[in-house]
Amino acid sequence: MPVPLAPYPTPPATPLAPAYTPPSPANGSTGGQSQLVCSGCRNLLMYPVGATSVCCAVCNAVTAVPPPGTEMAQLVCGGCHTLLMYIRGATSVQCSCCHTVNLALEANQVAHVNCGSCKMLLMYQYGARSVKCAVCSFITSVGVNISYLHKKGKHGF
Repeated sequence: MPVPLAPYPTPPATPLAPAYTPPSPANGSTGGQSQLVCSGCRNLLMYPVGATSVCCAVCNAVTAVPPPGTEMAQLVCGGCHTLLMYIRGATSVQCSCCHTVNLALEANQVAHVNCGSCKMLLMYQYGARSVKCAVCSFITSVGVNISYLHKKGKHGF
């Protein structure tokens, strides 16, 4: 007849280290670090707050850090769809990848419409009569508010 075996003793519980909680971002910085886009290869670089320039570990390009308190903005290049970062208030931004000059418009200077073909959300400057989709190249006419034109004394397009 087989002899029942006693269960293995339970090892003593070891205290676990507290779970890591990443610091919450404040003003684009994370716990004494901030980030910017490499001027060479367009990778996102993290750097300690207070640095004046950052050397990319991938392409060795040196990117200048904007002065503290400088507000940054982003846009997607209309030529190659690369994310570009620039100092808020600039009127145009040249892409370092494809050299396309992109208009940098403030939020109150732009409007949105869905592409008439692929339904992609498009952004265009107020006053434009049409917008060309960067995805499918379809040209979408932008509706003009007729009541606005009548108030201004204009009766046509």
